[in-house]
Amino acid sequence: MNFDFSEEQGMLRDSVARFVQDSYDFEARRKIADSEQGMSREHWQTFAELGWLSVPFAEAHGGYGGSPVDTMLLMEEFGKGLVLEPYLATVLLFGGLLQRGGSEEQQAELIPRIIDGSCQGAFACVERQSRFELTDVQTRAEAGAEGYRLSGEKVVVYNGTNADYFIVSARTSGEQSDRAGITLFLVPADTAGLERVGYRMMDGQLVANIVLQDVTVAAEQVVGSVDRGMELVDEVVIAANIALAAEALGIMGQLNARTLEYSKTRKQFGVPIGSFQALQHRMVDTFAACEQTRSLLYRAVCELDGGGPDIAACVHALMVMVDRAGKLIYGEAIQLHGGMGLTDELDIGHYAKRLMMIISLFGNGDYHQAQFNRLRYAG
Repeated sequence: MNFDFSEEQGMLRDSVARFVQDSYDFEARRKIADSEQGMSREHWQTFAELGWLSVPFAEAHGGYGGSPVDTMLLMEEFGKGLVLEPYLATVLLFGGLLQRGGSEEQQAELIPRIIDGSCQGAFACVERQSRFELTDVQTRAEAGAEGYRLSGEKVVVYNGTNADYFIVSARTSGEQSDRAGITLFLVPADTAGLERVGYRMMDGQLVANIVLQDVTVAAEQVVGSVDRGMELVDEVVIAANIALAAEALGIMGQLNARTLEYSKTRKQFGVPIGSFQALQHRMVDTFAACEQTRSLLYRAVCELDGGGPDIAACVHALMVMVDRAGKLIYGEAIQLHGGMGLTDELDIGHYAKRLMMIISLFGNGDYHQAQFNRLRYAG
């Protein structure tokens, strides 16, 4: 199988790599993370001008019409720079839901604004009790003469502090954990009855808890079909997990490269520690783990791009590998750097924290292993 990238894909990857090298060094990233918004509006506009925000969207909406391979390349480079701007939350989750299930009016109004950088969004799908099960929804949407009235709470909403719009999952029928009966609603951030409380995660990302108190939305604000929102969510989360795995791969590569370089300069007993055979074996293990992750990532991307029937199983296997390889790589990187690996002044700890968050965002390794087993061995 040919894994060579096209000329256009190489140009996309190189443009992101140049941006990270020129404008997103570690100190610049720390200043952005410490800012009130937790992101740079200036950089976000640069993303728009360079066409990165248009990559996954159809040409009919002014997008680039890119493939999952394009998104993979972009996210891997973002991982190398620990980019904080909300590409996943706005473009891949919020925008992905709109592109797959939004009405013509919703798409025509919002997708061009996402592409030009003037609109940011967020997907509010996690609740306090739900853990990794997005079907566990207590937020209710009661139908009425004016449309629907939403009441409930969503937690850990990525980009929730800066979002102009939310797509909120709410139960319109059924019991708390039923797959059927969940509907998605497009809710402007300034809607009466919607309150948000922002806070910072350990990787520097800003998230928010969203409280909905009798929030009224019109029937036209439904995204997709009533009671069938999980079908749409499943598609978007699969693509988002692949994008997160690509970001994780970029982080793993940086951790390996930085650890190898450190082993060549750090001396013990008068020689570089990289000359010790035991440490060489450990670095070979981390290199192999990174390459195994890359192989599974390529398999999942090819399956998604080709519409293969095994996409769900491929993604679960990929995320199990991200969990295992990520823990091995950041653990070894921290240990081989000694006490410095845990300090805030060194980027090693920041890469490790971001990997930890990726591993737990849509399910940890145990969760994905259980889902893989269910698909492969049920019955």
